[in-house]
Amino acid sequence: MSVLVVGSMAYDSVITPRDERDQALGGSAMFFSAAASFFTGVDLVAVVGEDFEIKELDFLKKRGVNLDGLALEKGETFRWKGRYLDDMNERETIYTHLNVFEHFKPSLPEHYRDNRFIFLANINPDLQYNVLEQVRDPQFVAMDTMNFWITGTPEELKQTLSKVDALIINDSEVRLLSDEQNIFIGARKIQQMGPRILIIKRGEYGATLIHGNSYFNCPAFPVEQLFDPTGAGDTFAGGLLGYLARTDKVDNENLRRAVVYATALASFCVEAFSADRLKELTTKEIQNRSEEIYHMTRFELKNAWEKA
Repeated sequence: MSVLVVGSMAYDSVITPRDERDQALGGSAMFFSAAASFFTGVDLVAVVGEDFEIKELDFLKKRGVNLDGLALEKGETFRWKGRYLDDMNERETIYTHLNVFEHFKPSLPEHYRDNRFIFLANINPDLQYNVLEQVRDPQFVAMDTMNFWITGTPEELKQTLSKVDALIINDSEVRLLSDEQNIFIGARKIQQMGPRILIIKRGEYGATLIHGNSYFNCPAFPVEQLFDPTGAGDTFAGGLLGYLARTDKVDNENLRRAVVYATALASFCVEAFSADRLKELTTKEIQNRSEEIYHMTRFELKNAWEKA
């Protein structure tokens, strides 16, 4: 079963304490597709300019990513440049040139509209809502957002939130959206807006899954060669949705498994610039690292007050 992603395709110029890369392949739809394609087919919707090298996406096509929804417009492709600080947890944007992405209006090919698993990447919530009006009978819809939309288009964001099953955001965005400092109280308020499932990305501290009244914390994999965090969040989302689509099941236990696989994929993404690590990655490596994460938290709990 395939998954639909609507998001950005970009060229990123990235500076980290380790190295730098100019005009690297990037964008939320690219990272998501690279991860999700390990599990299932992907129908991609994005826009690029005349300067974009389509051959750079050959690795996605070989892995079953359908590019029929990739629009080519006059002008330049979305470009972003940023610098990561020493601890890699914070970054500063040097420039953002939206270019053809500024007027992006997603139009789904007819054969995309029956997808049951949908990911709405970080774009204007009005556009996210428009995508939902184009799909017929989705089983599971997840979305991403950011501070810019939370503060700039709150009503439009709430309208879209009311139509989705899951929201994937970071802890600071939970606080901003809910107006609560405690992320668990904030999560409850966000659930009342629509999504019954929240996956809160917490960087080096892992991810928290809140499903109804259930909580699950997955630690981050201890990456020793952190190279470039760009795209880790979208890679996480791709792993999550890809696994759910492959197994065709959205219940508490399967969501927990999906979070573990998603965490494993994100940990590979940061080991190199752009999608370099994801291009050479194997399913065996993903499985092995997922099992390592599982064993990091698995133990036998004994009653401390029982006699041995």
